[in-house]
Amino acid sequence: MAHSVGQLSPLMKQSSGILAARGEGAYLFDQEGNRYLDFTSGIGVTSTGHCHPKVVAAAQKQVARLIHGQYAIVRHPPMEALTERLGELLPDGIDSVFYSNAGTEAIEAALRLARQATGRPNIIVFQGGFHGRTMGSLSMTTSSVGLRAGTQPMMGGVVVAPFPNAYRYGWDVQTATNFCLRELDNIFATYSSPCETAAVLVEPVQGESGYVPANKAFMQGLRARCDEHKMLMIVDEVQAGNGRTGKYWGHEHYGARPDVVVTAKGLASGFPLSAMAAPGSIMEKGWMGSQGGTYGGNAVACAAALATLDVIREEGLVENAAEQGAYLRKRLDEIHAAEPSIGNVRGEGLMIGTEMVNAEGRPDGPRAMRILKEAEQRGLVLIRCGAYGGQIVRWLPPLIVTRQQIDEAMDIFVEALKASAEQ
Repeated sequence: MAHSVGQLSPLMKQSSGILAARGEGAYLFDQEGNRYLDFTSGIGVTSTGHCHPKVVAAAQKQVARLIHGQYAIVRHPPMEALTERLGELLPDGIDSVFYSNAGTEAIEAALRLARQATGRPNIIVFQGGFHGRTMGSLSMTTSSVGLRAGTQPMMGGVVVAPFPNAYRYGWDVQTATNFCLRELDNIFATYSSPCETAAVLVEPVQGESGYVPANKAFMQGLRARCDEHKMLMIVDEVQAGNGRTGKYWGHEHYGARPDVVVTAKGLASGFPLSAMAAPGSIMEKGWMGSQGGTYGGNAVACAAALATLDVIREEGLVENAAEQGAYLRKRLDEIHAAEPSIGNVRGEGLMIGTEMVNAEGRPDGPRAMRILKEAEQRGLVLIRCGAYGGQIVRWLPPLIVTRQQIDEAMDIFVEALKASAEQ
């Protein structure tokens, strides 16, 4: 009997044509040895760059000792050491950690904990948020209709409130923030009673929606309402955390204390690892059996995470993200001032989006795609996001990025802008 040849699902399309053979620092190399400056970091994952020597050494050492110590059966030293280290980095009072593999699983764990700890069913999320692709997380995701299309109905108990995306509304930040907080109060009066609302779930900088930052007044307004109504404030730091925004946690920009923090992506430099953390007094209100998973807290991933945290501290990568992020933003703002096809530049640290628009000022996804292709031909790898055909070019270099590499990327971007306009 003849066997068919295996192939990748046609529903998962790569944004580049690169067959990556190896990675080193901020660069990827294909099988022919061509070098590409990687400003995607695997969607914010390879925070210390590709194959940082200390991360590689830690993983190799752990592979020879213990690959899989199943979390529900045994503990292992890398997990215990990582938990202690995270306790030093998490906000004061958040000292109990549950490990999983992906951000979406950790978000699901936060959802279960919020409902069980409060005895309330509803979760407030914000327009444009992305929290994952598993069914509960997807039900709380509104960054693009394509993610949800064909899978309705979604999980019940999710209430969507507006997020202060000032550019989309065409308002200033204060006007957008005041509107969003008023609408949230209106939701409490008309749609989801506070006594039925377990938590608000918010990204400090929205990711898939186009790197839209929250702001101090909005986040502190959420905190005040959570305190008033005894709701939990869950902060999704999956993409913004671990130094990406120029502070260790994205919410630190806004001075709003979370009750629950979810982290993943840059935590382990490419190994699958996520965590959901809360105060022990909240975590213990969850129900036994509500947390689990076969691969969560994998020993090799935990060892890689410990090395990642060492590198972030020893090499000053949070500070570098702030410094280089400011320089990247300056360069992009200068290009924006001279380029009408860029409608907006926004973000925090090394998490910046440039929104492409057409002559009428409408989102221009095809132009953004052409920019990616032109950049790739010149040795720069970028990715897109955005609900309108992927109109936003994302800037996600590793936290080790240098000023010279940013200049190289900006030179290529300018060339790609010109070449993509001429098509």
